[in-house]
Amino acid sequence: MKRRLDAHVTMQKVVPNVTQRYRDLWEIPKDHDSVGFISCDNEDVMWLALDDATKRAKILAVYAETVYGGVEYSWSKFGGEITAIISGENVSDVRNGLFYMKEFIENKAEIYMLNEEGTLGYYADCIPRAGKYYQRTLGIPEGQAIAYLVSTPVESTYAFDKALKASNTRIAELFRPPSRVNTGGGIVTGTESACRAAVKAFAEAVEYCAFHPMEVE
Repeated sequence: MKRRLDAHVTMQKVVPNVTQRYRDLWEIPKDHDSVGFISCDNEDVMWLALDDATKRAKILAVYAETVYGGVEYSWSKFGGEITAIISGENVSDVRNGLFYMKEFIENKAEIYMLNEEGTLGYYADCIPRAGKYYQRTLGIPEGQAIAYLVSTPVESTYAFDKALKASNTRIAELFRPPSRVNTGGGIVTGTESACRAAVKAFAEAVEYCAFHPMEVE
């Protein structure tokens, strides 16, 4: 039974008028006076939410990092699986950035579970136009699409090959398993149609693995 899994923001905060010492700690641009912090219970949707926010708000992604284990292994129920820091020229810019990130995380996460227990799943999504975050960090040209493809180690490694064979895309980033949260996969880029083909092939391959774990071709 395939079902969509919700993701949630676990905490968000804004710090206006940062000091120079704090600015130096996080390498905040000189013209940015405010920062925002946000944590989420799923790392994969956070990365896409962060990139999406850079298209819709006047912010810079200063920092983002996945925690080890996360969620149930955090010191706090608010710790989540990943933490990000954004900066902006003023408080309203930062608040807008947090708003768009929360909207994406809680309404646009393409996380699917294939069984009732929630032990078989994947995240596969096509973003028609990469934002400034991925343009800067992965060198993706402005206006080019990406496909974000993640699942558990064996499934993701098998399915990533299928995605590449089914689409005219290039690898922008590879997530070698096991990651900090025991996943694998990667980001590919190309035309929107090519990225959608990659998403379709990846999802179908993960589902095949999940329901035929011992079959070999």
